[in-house]
Amino acid sequence: MNLPRLAIRPIRPPVVLPQPVIRQPEPPTSIIGDKEAMQRPGCLTIRRPEDEFEIPLMVNGVEYPCKVEDLIDEGEIGRGRFGSVHRMKHSPSGVEMAVKRMIVTVDDRERKTLQMDVTVIMKAECPYIVKFYGALFREGEVWICMERMDTSLDKFYRFVYQTISTKIPEEVLGKMVVSIVQALSYLKRELNIIHRDVKPSNILINSAGCIKMCDFGISGELVNSIAATREVGCKPYMAPERIDPAPGRDGFDVRSDVWSLGISVIELATGKFPFPPWNSVFDQLTSVVEGRPPSLPESGNFTDNFRDFVVKCLIKDVDARPKYRELLTHPFIVESESRQVDVEGWVSNVLSQAVAKNFKL
Repeated sequence: MNLPRLAIRPIRPPVVLPQPVIRQPEPPTSIIGDKEAMQRPGCLTIRRPEDEFEIPLMVNGVEYPCKVEDLIDEGEIGRGRFGSVHRMKHSPSGVEMAVKRMIVTVDDRERKTLQMDVTVIMKAECPYIVKFYGALFREGEVWICMERMDTSLDKFYRFVYQTISTKIPEEVLGKMVVSIVQALSYLKRELNIIHRDVKPSNILINSAGCIKMCDFGISGELVNSIAATREVGCKPYMAPERIDPAPGRDGFDVRSDVWSLGISVIELATGKFPFPPWNSVFDQLTSVVEGRPPSLPESGNFTDNFRDFVVKCLIKDVDARPKYRELLTHPFIVESESRQVDVEGWVSNVLSQAVAKNFKL
């Protein structure tokens, strides 16, 4: 895989924005830049907030230096625990981008989260994962320049169900699920990592009908197909084995993301989270670990194959729950992949209604 060349330069006084200088590292201090290291997850190593680097922008096959002054901020479009996302226009190319801005701290856990997010999106070459353009790191802040999508699926489905009072057709849901499973399968197969935070807010959609995964900060490297850290991720979507691990079981694998996928699919298909509100960790333990797994409602007009797919994703016994290879051969996925669906037309119509209602997605 051809990866962008890293540019490393010494710190300069923060009076004027520095001009990037691209040169061979000798050796690198803030980034592991050798080719062998770049094949490993976690290879992008940020050691100190005062470190600086740039990864040149690659836009439509043309390389540009990644310069702050070339990125015109058109407003914030999202905010999370580790920073904010802004819509920016790259003036030399005219391309609109989503730029994630994150502060680098001395906290090891936060730095590792940042490193993983940058490394995964930089290495991923998958049509179901947001495209990486380039990045820069200066004055304690990282800017990650990515493909701009229109919105996330959590905002999208709420608008569909709650504002325009319709639903996402099963054939469109099928295309969404295919994209998500393909993205997760790619992460495991090519990068040997597990996402660990699968939920509608981490799945993006655009007017072309493309569905792509994002937000890889808490993705975990798999050792013998097992991830060790249990506490990261969004708790409402966590699998039973992550909430209450079985005695003697060491870590968890991709099947925990399969559970999160199943919960997310029900949410997208019904317009609401499938569990009742929890008031405590004990409530969650009782509901997820000891209660019956959720399923698509009988009142919904869903096909048997779709229902069975969700049931398979939400098998409580992790050893019986399928992995991606088996999911990709499930009749619902096979049919959805081959079916001709005008996802672009349907999504564009929804987005145009949001614009007409002045609804911010």
